[in-house]
Amino acid sequence: MDIEGFVRKRIDDYSYDDLANLLAMHIRDYKDINEDNSYEMAKAVIDEVSTTLKLKYSDDEFLREIIEVPNSGVEMGKMGVGSRGAGDFFVHRRIADIVSSTNTASLVNPSEQDDGGVIKAKAKNDEVYITTAVDGIHSRLSEYPFLGGFHVTRATLRDVCVMGADPVAILSDVHLADDGDVSKIFDFTAGVAAVSELVNVPIVAGSTLRVGGDMVLGDRFVSAVGSVGVSNYPPTARKGATNGDVILLTEGSGGGTITTTALYNGFFDVIWDTMNVNFVQASHALFENDLVKDIHAMTDVTNGGLRGDAHEISNTTGVGLEFDEEEIRKMVAPNVLSMLETLNIDHLGVSTDSLMLIVPEDIVGDVKKAVSSYDVAIGEIGSVNNSGEAILNKEDGSSEKLVPLFREAAYTKIKKLVGDTTPEDFEAMKQKVQKACDDAISKKEKVINYIHEN
Repeated sequence: MDIEGFVRKRIDDYSYDDLANLLAMHIRDYKDINEDNSYEMAKAVIDEVSTTLKLKYSDDEFLREIIEVPNSGVEMGKMGVGSRGAGDFFVHRRIADIVSSTNTASLVNPSEQDDGGVIKAKAKNDEVYITTAVDGIHSRLSEYPFLGGFHVTRATLRDVCVMGADPVAILSDVHLADDGDVSKIFDFTAGVAAVSELVNVPIVAGSTLRVGGDMVLGDRFVSAVGSVGVSNYPPTARKGATNGDVILLTEGSGGGTITTTALYNGFFDVIWDTMNVNFVQASHALFENDLVKDIHAMTDVTNGGLRGDAHEISNTTGVGLEFDEEEIRKMVAPNVLSMLETLNIDHLGVSTDSLMLIVPEDIVGDVKKAVSSYDVAIGEIGSVNNSGEAILNKEDGSSEKLVPLFREAAYTKIKKLVGDTTPEDFEAMKQKVQKACDDAISKKEKVINYIHEN
């Protein structure tokens, strides 16, 4: 419970004493303290919030502008942010706009919607490409920190690998709410460490904080894991896809999303299918065989599933992608595919954590041989053309254009209730979000100018 948010939302509608009594009651739901102490705690929160609200009347007009959030009127959930669909992609492109406005240089940045960012550096007389990536724990794995740590670490390492970099370091950031048991931190870290040991990439740094400090009650757990990779070759970014290339896919058994699906739908045995490091091993095979330099593009089938990835690659590069549905199905782990079909979940719309490679035809055999040497299944699922669209050739002989839904395929009961249909006012929402992005860039520029001038 966010008690600061609770007060901010109600402070104008309640008297001081009524609000303090109401908040104190909620505090006692979480904390084993007496009525007097909960009331004193509630008053402290109200007093602190009241003090900050005085900023609205400060004589410092510029400070007032900085601390004011120019609300878009569009909520995260309604926009589908984090749900790996059209709304989420739109917001991520606006984040990229803010990053691009800094005019700082990088080889691959968020504007290209790739998995990781890349810079080029000099090491003695050689050029070295440094890739960084960061991923957050799946929100529904807060109660299962070990699984959360395991899968988020795999995710960030995947993001480095698909840029053609060899992972060399892992970083961990842990946030546990005020009433959470400290053991959750250790359980999560053990999950991160398990992957670290399995792939021989060290954990080098991290941070541990409380969610919201004193202002958030409960035991909610959120975290992120980052990674760093290096390469002597330019990145295998999505923009490298070329007409005539062959699309390869490794068998995917899922990560955080599939684990969540299994947990909350009672398919507990499927969890074991997800506990592997096949993706990193497949990538390592490509490094070992010096094939990375010849691969045109690599990505992991995560955000919004193959639908989302295919659309983003086509949209970013302008090329067309043609897929064979039957061959794709073969590359979803049998237990995972069975669960998804039983639950009527579109396997093309969820993260299966496969490695998708877009390669010239003349190295297809070499890539398959290298990946298979680590007992990772790999198959041909399609090709690249100049159509400018992502097309799926279905098993019944028909075809369809692959486009992301407003949200990724619903894989829990609550997600099915929320739905994946595009809101009628989506275009109006996009305009509001765009304005909020523009306002943020304008504020950044004003602050930079102020600091330069002073």
